[in-house]
Amino acid sequence: MSFEVIKGLLTLKLSLVGTTALAVVLYLFGNLIRKRVPFFVKFCIPAPVIGGFSFALLAWLLRSSGILGFSFDTTLQSPLMIAFFTTVGLAGSLGLVKKGGKTLIVYLVGCWILAISQNLIGSTVAKFTGIHPVLGVMAGAVSLEGGHGAASAFGPTVENMGVNGAFVVAIASATYGLIAGGLLGGPLAKWLIERFNLEIKTDEEEGISYEIDKGESEPVTSNSLINMSGLILVIMVLGELIAGYIKNITNFVLPGYIGAMFIAVIFRNINDVLKLVNIKWNTVDVISDFSLGIFLSMAMMSLKIWELASLALPLVIILVVQTIFILLYAAFLLFPLLGRNYDAAVMCSGLVGHGLGATPNALANMNAVCERYGVVSKKAFLIVPLCGAALIDLVGIPNIVWFINYLVK
Repeated sequence: MSFEVIKGLLTLKLSLVGTTALAVVLYLFGNLIRKRVPFFVKFCIPAPVIGGFSFALLAWLLRSSGILGFSFDTTLQSPLMIAFFTTVGLAGSLGLVKKGGKTLIVYLVGCWILAISQNLIGSTVAKFTGIHPVLGVMAGAVSLEGGHGAASAFGPTVENMGVNGAFVVAIASATYGLIAGGLLGGPLAKWLIERFNLEIKTDEEEGISYEIDKGESEPVTSNSLINMSGLILVIMVLGELIAGYIKNITNFVLPGYIGAMFIAVIFRNINDVLKLVNIKWNTVDVISDFSLGIFLSMAMMSLKIWELASLALPLVIILVVQTIFILLYAAFLLFPLLGRNYDAAVMCSGLVGHGLGATPNALANMNAVCERYGVVSKKAFLIVPLCGAALIDLVGIPNIVWFINYLVK
């Protein structure tokens, strides 16, 4: 850690250890605030976002006042990010699709269409408002379907491709999405139920089980941590090699974390059949939570909020259009396709939750609706998290990568 004058501003330069320590402290600070302020729990805003964004605001104020700037060594951010997306890929068991029946297929395809539509809408509105169309993608599926994790992952990649402000636009959009997704999902379901006078009962398909076998709970040990870390690291290396190979032969930018995620999906589905490795899911969850927490804290605390000023109005326009679209899409297209019943209404509240925010928003929305009407939709609680947290990425991520590469040219 040292002080240096950079462009006339006294700047505190933090080493790798100092940067990581600050990220952990901010994560813990975010957890503390989240426990004490109900607003953050209600709208499912993650602790790393609270702590990291609070520091980013402080850094902005200090910089604007000419008092102090900050410089970080975020070397660990990238491997932590790749590790997180690898754990996401390991959750992508296509065998679970069978448990959802035809309704899961309809919902999943609906999620894929939504992700593509968000990028089309974002890039089109961005062009009309006079900003780079890739910024519209950042305010599209990257931040809305993808949340803060994808925003923090794709933002730096796009900025390295020459699109300034991509990172801060993605993070700002993801933060908006968390709040909007938590506010709008429940009221939409209530409107659908009352508008169509729906009977409050579930409509489980014959022969379909809506219970997921999670296996026996196993403790996290040093041995399981080493084994699962080894598995994740090997998949990360393979993903990095494949991403580099694709770039060399096609000049198509495929970030290492995308390659790792899809290698993880392939491995998971092969392993489901051949039983090559006994995956310790509790340990994988710990690695996932740790990786996401620290990498997201680093991403948030290094936000350059001052870059958002010139993009504020176009961004607001894009997000308003995106919000109106998802409400209309859920109510007038997906709701009828899902069966125009109570389960469909609950699932639509979930779609708005993760389509604008994140899977925890979806679960919170559905839980609120089911508590309000006294009937739990087991179908919704299987299908929505399974699609929103894992299966959507099978099309959502390649869709984002394609849009970015196409529009940057």
